[in-house]
Amino acid sequence: MVVRQAIGSFFFLAFIVLQQGADQVKSQQPDGFVQTNGTRFIVDGDIVYFNGFNAYWMMLESSFPSERGKVSSALEQASSYGLTLARTWAFSDGGPWPLQLSPGSYNESMFKALDFVISEARRNKIYLILSLVNNYESFGGRKQYVQWGRERGQNVSSDDGFYTNDVIKGYYKNHVKTVLTRINTVTGLAYKDDPTIFAWELINEPRCESDLSGRTFQAWIEEMAAYVKSIDNKHLLEIGMEGFYGDSMQGRRQFNPNGYVFGTDFISHNQVQGIDFATIHAYPDLWLANWSSGDQLRFLQNWTQIHVSDSSTILKKPLLFTEFGKSLKPPGSTVNQRDAFYGQVYGSAFVSAEDEGPLGGGLFWQLLAQGMDGLRDSYEIVPTEQRSTASIISQISRRISGLNNRRRHG
Repeated sequence: MVVRQAIGSFFFLAFIVLQQGADQVKSQQPDGFVQTNGTRFIVDGDIVYFNGFNAYWMMLESSFPSERGKVSSALEQASSYGLTLARTWAFSDGGPWPLQLSPGSYNESMFKALDFVISEARRNKIYLILSLVNNYESFGGRKQYVQWGRERGQNVSSDDGFYTNDVIKGYYKNHVKTVLTRINTVTGLAYKDDPTIFAWELINEPRCESDLSGRTFQAWIEEMAAYVKSIDNKHLLEIGMEGFYGDSMQGRRQFNPNGYVFGTDFISHNQVQGIDFATIHAYPDLWLANWSSGDQLRFLQNWTQIHVSDSSTILKKPLLFTEFGKSLKPPGSTVNQRDAFYGQVYGSAFVSAEDEGPLGGGLFWQLLAQGMDGLRDSYEIVPTEQRSTASIISQISRRISGLNNRRRHG
């Protein structure tokens, strides 16, 4: 009931913002490192909530001089809409545009592109979550690491060897160390010393289907979390999970869409020492494609509420909605349906923020600047084109910013 009321107010306020034009609200992020205190994110001792976006493409686009301006434009526009947190890739393993050419060998021009992304985020007062490897083969991912291992004589039967083979784990650890200790050629700061970075993410949307119990992936998290923290104990660390429940709480599996079990466990994995906050993703249109839009929204409400509850009472850690989106590609999909989807996510986030709850904000998939047609995936938000959705984004940013400012100034 509270969420439905919040959604209604969002659409009313979004209409007002649309009438007022796009001079929304400039980001006003503090300059300190983000930390946690119980189930809350804090900066300089103050509780802080975030509104943000995904832009996986920023390093890649920055590597092309003719495209670099689009990164600046996207960050400037995001800041003008009050967005304060972005998630992007700090990996590109092998392939046509590599950051890591081969284990331990790096493309300096691509690293300079990532330097630029971080410096531009800093200039626009936007924090960054940097993901360190992909579960999928896009941009290399686990598959590329396993292939490198095989090329060097390792007998690995599947991509899940990424989690168990000591040589391959060594390649990943080397990448972690290389990124965390990188000296930014623009700012002069080591990445591990730069408060612009909100958190490190171990792996984007992990899966380990050769061991559905979750134990294999659990052991990998324990090892890698300890390794990251041995190099950098200033920044937060999260896993990159979608939120699927596993063996540790059998009763929770009923909340997984379509009975999904991928060898991950939202509860046990996020209890690992060194993991500072939990994450969830939501793509009901993919997970529950045959459900009606209304049923998908009901799933989303339950999905959000159970994770908020578990973060508060079991994990006792903050929670971030690090990916959510709705495609306009399927027949019958409408902008109004997507706006309702965004409104529900944001309604839940703001209710949590008002109550100083664990849900620290949401990051939609994905933000694009104008002229980036080659990266459109039917989930994209180009603020100057999707005006109603952009207004909803702006309004939640305005409300969260106001809430943060009131708390900061007593």
